Amino acid sequence: MILIAGGTGTLGRPLVDALRSESGGIRVLTRDHAAAAALRAAGIDSVVGDVRDPAARAAAVAGCETVVSAVHGFLGGRGAGPEAIDRDANASLIGAAAAAGIARFVLLSAYGASPTHPMILHRMKYAAEEVLLASDLRGTIVRPTAYLETWIDVIGARTPGRGAIVLGKGENPINFVSVDDVVTAILDAVRSAANNRMVDVIGPENLSFSEIAERLAARSTPPGAIAHVPLAMLRAMSLLAGPISPAFARRAKTAVVMNTEDMTVDVRRARPGATTIDDVLARRDADRVR
Repeated sequence: MILIAGGTGTLGRPLVDALRSESGGIRVLTRDHAAAAALRAAGIDSVVGDVRDPAARAAAVAGCETVVSAVHGFLGGRGAGPEAIDRDANASLIGAAAAAGIARFVLLSAYGASPTHPMILHRMKYAAEEVLLASDLRGTIVRPTAYLETWIDVIGARTPGRGAIVLGKGENPINFVSVDDVVTAILDAVRSAANNRMVDVIGPENLSFSEIAERLAARSTPPGAIAHVPLAMLRAMSLLAGPISPAFARRAKTAVVMNTEDMTVDVRRARPGATTIDDVLARRDADRVR
């Protein structure tokens, strides 16, 4: 039995589909009652509860051999941000897994996670990594770069015919990886007997926000316009929105970092046949036709 914590999001859904054939069964821990009902209807065990709740954690890990933690608090509101989820909840889940005698723990972290990273998500992911490395669990830490599908949605894939919105100047190249390739890395980690491995998962292209926007606008009928949110406005929102909407402020701060920090990688290190932006957009076009 494999437990997936965070199995209903952009990564979680394809991960659940992929892991169904990997073991005697999978279980998903989710707070979403409707998602849990849909999983059960598909023959997938689910536990409804918050990863921060001790009873929910205990019920979720019971009888499992492997835990995959894909939880994140990037979009969480007050009390449910990266400190509470990516650091504290992951640490608690690691502790629950160790107490239950779990054989393997796979932690979804972030490429470049460190205690001094400019993004809070990466700092909290690093803190969780340290907890796993200090435990007795047989663990693998998967560190993907930014999810391509997430940023396609942010920039404009959900508004076909209306162009795209670029946060900041959008000229800074960034490495993006498809969730398909992240799922493949997780499958490898679940199958592996290695202990305490760090696995970087990178995409085959370094792309700027503007390059993604241009691809999206060109696919619109008629071709859409590209609008920019000024970097100065993003900086202001990252500061002023904090007391009202910490999640919104966090997203604005992330956009500032992605416009100003070096976020490229050597794409020669990408997995052979790694998924490109054209692959993702072609698949989405095909899905719309169906």
